[in-house]
Amino acid sequence: MFARWVLQWNSCARGVDDGDQGTRSSSSRDRREGQTRQGLAEPNGHGRLPHMTVLVLQGGGALGAYHLGVCEELSSMDIAPDWVCGISIGAINAAIIAGNQPGKRIAALRDFWERVSSGLVPGFAIPDGARDLWSQGAALWIATTGVPGFFRPRFPPARFQPAGSLGAISHYDTDPLRETLDRLIDWEWLNDGPMRLSVGSVSVTTGRMHFFDNRGGPDHCRLTVDHIMSSGALPPGFPPVKIGDDWYWDGGIASNAPLQHVLDEGAEFDKNIFQVDLFPAEGPFPETLLDAETRAQDIRYSSRTRLNTNLEMQLSPARLVVRRVLDSCHPDLSGLTQADMETLHAFACEQHIEIAQIIYRDKAYSGKARGYEFSRPTMEAHREAGRRDAAKALAVRDWRLRPLVNGVNCIDAGEEEPLLRPKASR
Repeated sequence: MFARWVLQWNSCARGVDDGDQGTRSSSSRDRREGQTRQGLAEPNGHGRLPHMTVLVLQGGGALGAYHLGVCEELSSMDIAPDWVCGISIGAINAAIIAGNQPGKRIAALRDFWERVSSGLVPGFAIPDGARDLWSQGAALWIATTGVPGFFRPRFPPARFQPAGSLGAISHYDTDPLRETLDRLIDWEWLNDGPMRLSVGSVSVTTGRMHFFDNRGGPDHCRLTVDHIMSSGALPPGFPPVKIGDDWYWDGGIASNAPLQHVLDEGAEFDKNIFQVDLFPAEGPFPETLLDAETRAQDIRYSSRTRLNTNLEMQLSPARLVVRRVLDSCHPDLSGLTQADMETLHAFACEQHIEIAQIIYRDKAYSGKARGYEFSRPTMEAHREAGRRDAAKALAVRDWRLRPLVNGVNCIDAGEEEPLLRPKASR
């Protein structure tokens, strides 16, 4: 049972302000076309929707340090999200971002990742040839002893706990994570501040996916530490979290792609979306059993993202056609009810959405333990890769400006010429 969970943790499809750059100047804020209290650009007077910047963070356990690097790079270019949406480790990073005021967000993210990687900090550089051996040993140590500020092994073990108790259905106690989040997050600011936050969890009893959201949607509510922890409660390693009358697990076991929630909600806004994925859809043919297992995990946990982006790209032409019919001078709509018309107008809402796909392809360590290898050298390698890949995305265009495309356009920032060869998905 434990071995199966270790594999799940590894593969479960598990930004941002100025940080060290100091508080963003008022002049730089003005460059973002003016903002309301919610941080959203005002309409431009030509009938276009206001636009927002969205950060979408996929799950992936220890690979989530990649998010930190992406956020640092976005911050260096004066790009801050209006909305952050995440699942699992992406939800934890998202909550830290939304739960801190500008000027403190990057520092809080660094604090979290330095804390959870503090259990294994070697006093020497790891030779390139010994990287896999180090990571395998580090992962074994972490599975045995836990992660500081995150989780610790249960004692007595689950098999000796009373049946039906949380201890009987999980290997680890996550109270350390609760304490860490309460220390790093200002919950009043998270709920009443300018940023929208959505985190995905799945009901243990119904299997239904929920996106708890501090601004809107069917699961709109004031978010607490329980909502964030539920999104990262991967079974059977971690226990479910009770919210209201139901229990919730990590949303990654149902869907590791929070992008769809962002596309479905907030239809009144144009959107620049930074979609940060930890699992690539494309990869080399495997050479060993370990390669095959790793490759299968990448495909499995990137497939939902491809489905979402492909669907939106396919629907965009249909929306344009419906809009042209509705806008024509004499459309024959006599057989439609008012509800039918409202449905058509909602479907044909003219959104301009550009998605920058930032995908972690070239991993420092790609073994089966990559999802729970929290050592400091590996964390720093993930972080540096995030900065590198985000810099490629930011070189495509000025992402502080509204999207110019009609419908939905996806740009794979990892391509050699991402601007010239946009793709529907990867």
